Amino acid sequence: MSDSFRNRLMLLAAILLAVVYLFPLYWMYVTSLKSGSAMFATPPSFLPSDPQWSTYVDVWTSRNMARYLWNSLVIAVGAVVLISIFGSGCAYVLARYRNRWIDIGLFLVLLLQVLPPSLMITPIFVGFSQIGLLDYPRLSVIIAIAANKMPFFVVLVRATFMSVPMELEEAALVDGNSRIGAFFNIVLPLARNGILVSAILIFMQAFGEFVYSKSMIQAVELQPASVGLNSFMGPNTTEWNKIMAYSTIYVTPILAIFVLLQRRIVSGLTSGALK
Repeated sequence: MSDSFRNRLMLLAAILLAVVYLFPLYWMYVTSLKSGSAMFATPPSFLPSDPQWSTYVDVWTSRNMARYLWNSLVIAVGAVVLISIFGSGCAYVLARYRNRWIDIGLFLVLLLQVLPPSLMITPIFVGFSQIGLLDYPRLSVIIAIAANKMPFFVVLVRATFMSVPMELEEAALVDGNSRIGAFFNIVLPLARNGILVSAILIFMQAFGEFVYSKSMIQAVELQPASVGLNSFMGPNTTEWNKIMAYSTIYVTPILAIFVLLQRRIVSGLTSGALK
């Protein structure tokens, strides 16, 4: 098999996988523009003949999406800030120091990585209830998300710190910097791309978080957009075009962020690969 044929075969496989992966997203956009009768037409149409743009306006106003999106933004930004502050220090320690206790800490971090939110919600809910933290529901969700996503952030940022040469820190120490000063003045600026990429990935995950928000936030005015989307669901749900319009408004900003920053994300994820 020649190299050109192999490359064409791999390109064809990549295109097919992309079509399979992106088709549900395409169908979401198409369905959001269909009328009630067009949604159930047989055979289904892959392009709306009469786009119903008013559906977006109706969903935005009737569901008060501005409030839902604001709550999602507050929760996502709060989780990113909390994780970035504490996770960067933890990742630096795990990258620079090697002993038995550090290895145990890294093992525990990797162990926490596999715990799903559905498993953690019960003990977190009981613990937050006992200390009265549920009186501040959005803060409770931010802390819960930080606890769940922290291992993911630490693992990625640790690889970034490992790619920063230790000789630069040693030179800074010789010049009179303390260990903390070398971290803030030398290591942190060099690792900012990896930290930024990890923060973006955490933001996209936190923006769509559902389990903690559904369990801890009972007040409608504090619920994020993921919980607002769940309010559409019911035994007699037929407004699929409105559901898809809501999903489109909700998902499009995250897709735009990913598309605009995809090169930086890829370079940040591979920055510590050779280490």
